[in-house]
Amino acid sequence: MVRVLLLCCFFMGFSQHKDPVILWADTVNLSWTNFKAKPDSTSGAVAVTASGIVFSVSVNTNNDTVVGFKTEVKSQFYPNKSWYKKDQIDAHVLAHEQLHFDITELFARKFRKRISQVKISNKVRDRLNAIHERILKELANFQNQYDNETDYSRNKDKQLVWQKRVRDELKKLSQFKLQ
Repeated sequence: MVRVLLLCCFFMGFSQHKDPVILWADTVNLSWTNFKAKPDSTSGAVAVTASGIVFSVSVNTNNDTVVGFKTEVKSQFYPNKSWYKKDQIDAHVLAHEQLHFDITELFARKFRKRISQVKISNKVRDRLNAIHERILKELANFQNQYDNETDYSRNKDKQLVWQKRVRDELKKLSQFKLQ
């Protein structure tokens, strides 16, 4: 069984992390060497991917009126919180874990798209926070659906269906990829 751990954060500004992170990119594929945490021997999972969406916002004001805002949304993988059980994994399980990270990026793009539609107002922070909360719920539900439908990677046919689905959705939202 494979399990995913989602770490979704909101920061007013990105803080310096002591732990390393891997930013999602088209050219970056996870390898088992990226999973650095000690496996949980009591867990039925064979691997855990810790990934999340980090969000920051800055708001520009003039005389207490919001005149603009800037956001940054990143998809991150957390090596020191991700683990695997060496004797139970293979390339197929790694592809399943990679797709969890890809799904995180998919929802980061959906978040960026929704942010692009937000109008400037004095309630912009509230609006962005509401979108953020909704995206995190949708992401968690989607990750759970993925695990359920693929039976945590054991259903190889469904795994292929999900890989195509996520790849197609990422392409549809390519204009919202982090540049």
